[in-house]
Amino acid sequence: MESKESQIILIVSTVVIVLIIIAIILLFSVFQSRKNKLLLEREQSEKRFQRTIAETQIEIREETLRNISWELHDNIGQLLTLAKIQLQNATAENFTEVSNTISKGLKEVRSLSKLINPEAINNIDLKEAIQLEIDRFNRLNFINASLVVTGKEQEIKSQSNIIIFRILQEFFSNTIKHSKASNLDVTMSFTKTQLIINVKDDGIGFSINNKKYKGIGLDNIKNRAKLIGASAIFSSSENTGTSLKIIYNL
Repeated sequence: MESKESQIILIVSTVVIVLIIIAIILLFSVFQSRKNKLLLEREQSEKRFQRTIAETQIEIREETLRNISWELHDNIGQLLTLAKIQLQNATAENFTEVSNTISKGLKEVRSLSKLINPEAINNIDLKEAIQLEIDRFNRLNFINASLVVTGKEQEIKSQSNIIIFRILQEFFSNTIKHSKASNLDVTMSFTKTQLIINVKDDGIGFSINNKKYKGIGLDNIKNRAKLIGASAIFSSSENTGTSLKIIYNL
């Protein structure tokens, strides 16, 4: 009798052990499958992110080249034409005037050279890039623009710099083209954990809920901000101007 009970206990124990082993194998298989899926998703996400960074760099380069083309034709071209006319009628009295015109043209060329440099586009220093845009707007009398930086400046990842600058570039472009604003104010505020950028114009504004404004890149700006864990908050209404707040975790 005892021998029979021992056999039953042995069989039950064996079955339990086998079931435990099967359960462990199944759990390990599920874990491994999920792990592989997560790794694949992470790899695909990283590829998408890198592709977005590359596309953003191209967009910045294209926008920069458009700006350079415009400035060469309408700004520097006009200065050189003026210098040519002045030289044709040059006298000892107006020589200084000719010299000043040529000097201004050279200054414009130097400003453009900073934008052309590929390294400047691939490794954007956010503060410097924004300042170049601000200086360009003021120099060409597009708008009265200003940049204020507060707090202790901290290092920002190069890829984040590219994304944030492109977001701002889109906002600036919309302000210049559509807002009819006179002033554009940009503030970069550094805290221990965040970079907060506030941009505001005093233009005609718009109703954010109006579908006809979807084409000005609002969703695109918000999606780009999400890529780097940032948030982009718009505020605008008719006749009150438009503002953008970017919150980026350092």
